[in-house]
Amino acid sequence: MAFRELIDDIDEAVFDTLGDSAQIEGRTEPVLGMFSAPWKQPAFGKVQTAIREPRFEIRLKDSDGLSRGLRVTVDVPAFDGGGDYDLLQLEPNGNGLVALILRKRP
Repeated sequence: MAFRELIDDIDEAVFDTLGDSAQIEGRTEPVLGMFSAPWKQPAFGKVQTAIREPRFEIRLKDSDGLSRGLRVTVDVPAFDGGGDYDLLQLEPNGNGLVALILRKRP
């Protein structure tokens, strides 16, 4: 079994167990990913990161056909940053995941 196939199996298990759900404009089925809203993160010490935009990390295979401007509705409680976002940019990271960089819709 190739390395990428092993990683796909691991990602499948992790996303199915721990993933957040989002509805992406034009898709009939929700997409599983990992949502992060940096302004909502708990503060541990004084660690500063350069990450400011909300992001939704998805598997590369789920990113086909996505483009800037689509609506992404993240299904987590509003208190944790859930709601409607615009897709600003796609950032593949080279390990089979793509970060959807988001901006909160007014």
